Amino acid sequence: MKTNRTNRHSLSNVIATGALILIAATGFAQQKNTADAAAIRPYHISVSEEAITDLRNRVNATRWPAQETVTDQSQGVKLAQIQGLVKYWGTDYDWHKTETKLNALPQFITTIDGLDIQFIHIRSKHKNALPLIITHGWPGSFFELLKVIGPLTDPTAYGGKAEDAFDLVIPSMPGYGFSEKPTGTGWGPEKIGTAWDVLMKRLGYKHYVSQGGDWGSVVADAMARQAPEGLLGIHVNMPATVPADVAQALKNGDPAPAGLSVKEKAAFASLNKLYTRGGGYAGMMVTRPQTLGYGLTDSPVGLASFFLDKFNEWTYSGGNAEKSLTKNEMLDDISLYWFTNTANSSAQLYWENNTNNFNVVEQKTQDIKIPVAVTVFPGEIYQAPKSWAERAYKNLSYFNEVNKGGHFASWEEPQIFTLELRTAFKSLRK
Repeated sequence: MKTNRTNRHSLSNVIATGALILIAATGFAQQKNTADAAAIRPYHISVSEEAITDLRNRVNATRWPAQETVTDQSQGVKLAQIQGLVKYWGTDYDWHKTETKLNALPQFITTIDGLDIQFIHIRSKHKNALPLIITHGWPGSFFELLKVIGPLTDPTAYGGKAEDAFDLVIPSMPGYGFSEKPTGTGWGPEKIGTAWDVLMKRLGYKHYVSQGGDWGSVVADAMARQAPEGLLGIHVNMPATVPADVAQALKNGDPAPAGLSVKEKAAFASLNKLYTRGGGYAGMMVTRPQTLGYGLTDSPVGLASFFLDKFNEWTYSGGNAEKSLTKNEMLDDISLYWFTNTANSSAQLYWENNTNNFNVVEQKTQDIKIPVAVTVFPGEIYQAPKSWAERAYKNLSYFNEVNKGGHFASWEEPQIFTLELRTAFKSLRK
């Protein structure tokens, strides 16, 4: 909750929402309603002690369901696993340490098309650094990207060369994190892509590149279709490559089309599993984000279990997210959604873009003319075959399959992710 909004509510009403957050942004309340709204303003995060206490009280008062009746995760997150995570959340987890880490980064806010966008902006010390905007996904956030800030912006300190340097912009999507929640419809990937171009130009960049995974890849694809002046190319780690006949078979529940290669058959099988057994979360967000939001907004354990289910399934961990991410890392992200009260506002993006929810039935890639780079991680929802990527992106400038990492690529394998971006964008440096 931002400073100008906090003043409109009594303390008791705000505490009742479970989301008492006081955000100190220099002159924010006054600036938004003036011609200076487009200015880049400093941003500072401060979650109140009342909000932290309220969270712990809710966690510790959880009413638990009965234990699952199977030995695997086919019914969802196991009771013992979620109880272990939230026990730590309600006792030893320290948001203040996380907050201090975030406030050590250069954070800013600016208003684009009437909406406040919060972002991290790090300029490299190296000359001729390539400007790069990276878009997170769901159920992720800028926390996914913190590990790659140093390697991307200061490559000489991480085994790279000065000519590998990037200037880095990491925004929170509308309705996510500390960016403002849309109060109306229309903030889908296309509009976000347009806003990101405005942001990059507002920061003074005449040329730049864009990267994304999950929703970030959908936004990057949208930007590539729009091809604003100065966008040199994109890199995605969840590409939109599924051919029309494959997509139709998945939609109809039909067998795989004839003539698929071994890798294409494996990709079809992974996608079929998503469609038949793994897509319930998205079905709710596509059709009923508001209804879903009531439970996730009121129950921190409900929110945590909803996210842990995806962390388990989408990390390269064999079904146990703690082999890829620490408890603190997962709880940082979950806490961000809790404190900012963005469970339903983030889910609304699925409703806005319901025809391409999984980023697999995407035929608009044919309109992309600028260079597209793709990295395939083995723990991704599906491993896009090169043959499909070549059909989807007519200007495929780079394609590589790596041997570690999952859906949350930069979070799980920051070194590999960094090397992929250095290589993928090397030819586009001016």
